[in-house]
Amino acid sequence: MDLGITGKWALVCAASKGLGKGCAQALARDGVNLVITARGDDVLQATAAELRLLNPAVQVIAVAGDITTAEGRAAALAACPQVDILINNAGGPPPGDFRDWDREAWIKALDANMLTPIEMIKAVVDGMAERGFGRIVNITSAAVKAPIDILGLSNGARSGLTGFVAGLARQPRLASRNVTINGLLPGPFDTDRLRGTMVGAAQKTGQPIEALLDARRKLNPTQRFGTADEFGAACAFLCSVHAGYMTGQNILLDGGAYSGTF
Repeated sequence: MDLGITGKWALVCAASKGLGKGCAQALARDGVNLVITARGDDVLQATAAELRLLNPAVQVIAVAGDITTAEGRAAALAACPQVDILINNAGGPPPGDFRDWDREAWIKALDANMLTPIEMIKAVVDGMAERGFGRIVNITSAAVKAPIDILGLSNGARSGLTGFVAGLARQPRLASRNVTINGLLPGPFDTDRLRGTMVGAAQKTGQPIEALLDARRKLNPTQRFGTADEFGAACAFLCSVHAGYMTGQNILLDGGAYSGTF
């Protein structure tokens, strides 16, 4: 399928690895020029080189920095000739017990997973509307639909973003101008984030990480974890010309783990 976005510019946050990298790869395959961001410059530059090899016809600009800071956002936005596609993504806050979280922990989670995406949206959405095309995809979490008790910081911050976007995406001045804002809600994907969570579980239980990962796989109806390539393909479709009538939606990619009807 021709996604109709060849030559567009996308800004992909936290794109050096994991789900962000999967999104950048899918967009590059479809001819989208990229500005990619992440905090670690070495890994980011390696990813940029991979993307250029994947599709030599696209431009790839790598901007190392912390997207959760004003300076990091400004640098990423300044590097992009125009933002036709925005993929908001940032690592989730650590698991734990809410009794141990002070105000600083909450503010850090909100900054990363709610306020930063909102600031990025604010920076690009009016330009998208003026040009008559815009695609914004927020990578959140399946926990927005089915909260996970030890991920309370993530549950709260990402749900706040989801509620905000539900109103913004439906504003006629955006939706009528072919600007869409949607959420992609990953379940268990084979990423460093998942393995990092399992390290903590292994330390608590004394079980090997691979045994815990295998048990986690078996809990999913598919009996496996998702891949970054699968996630990226779904993201690319939401960014395509074919998804112009889909806005304000939250798409679960969880292998059927969420058992609710709605």
